[in-house]
Amino acid sequence: MAVDSGSDAAGPSVSLQRLTARSVLLSVLLGTDGAWLPTPLLLSTTALFGIADGTSRTALSRMSAAGEVEATGRGYRIVSGDLLARQHRQATGRSGERRTWDGSWRQVIVGVGERRSAGDRAATRTALGTARFGELREGVWLRPDNLAPSEAVEPWADSPDTLSATVARIDGDDAELATRLWDLDGWAGQAAGLIGDMTPMTRRLERGDAEALAESFMINAAVLRLLAADPLLPDRLAPTRWPGHRLRDDYERFDAAFRHVITEHFARHADR
Repeated sequence: MAVDSGSDAAGPSVSLQRLTARSVLLSVLLGTDGAWLPTPLLLSTTALFGIADGTSRTALSRMSAAGEVEATGRGYRIVSGDLLARQHRQATGRSGERRTWDGSWRQVIVGVGERRSAGDRAATRTALGTARFGELREGVWLRPDNLAPSEAVEPWADSPDTLSATVARIDGDDAELATRLWDLDGWAGQAAGLIGDMTPMTRRLERGDAEALAESFMINAAVLRLLAADPLLPDRLAPTRWPGHRLRDDYERFDAAFRHVITEHFARHADR
């Protein structure tokens, strides 16, 4: 089960800050096939973080009223379109699926007219960022045209003030352009930190250590957040020793161990 993100002596890169009931509930639902879990298992997850059942039930009621989840049978399911889209982005980041790149780029130019409100502009920027475009300069966004059609959704396409096109060739060095569009060194540094976090935690989980669940939950969520922000570059544009493949490989082993231990935890709390 995924959830919404070195040596044994190395300090963790994930901050173990206090989580809210809502953040834990959304994370575990987003990481579950069908985005549904029975209420007792949701409560057993928030209990890992010292969150009382009453607090978690109140959070579920508020999330239901806000249209984020709905009660179905003995549990809750995510119904918000934005949250389900986030789940899809997490799955895409985890798989790392890309098409063969022919050297072309997708280009979007925002704000060619004067009719856009500040809210519309902000929404378009968010949509482009989550679609793994990088901003070259104000209003000009680019990315290699190497994503599968299902991932290359363009929610901005209907805007009269936005132009989009496929550009066969970009002047200059493609790899250098990628470093201008994204903070690749920053992403790689975070990936290295999370790889270091997962290594000792995977060992603990593979020993069946239930005391590792809370910290592992947070590492799991942090990895998925980082993978969702991966620009999914063609290999020839990625920096030398790009850690994307290593992060995904290590995460698969870590998540398998995490699933095993949390499934046993759920079994102990199924009748709460």
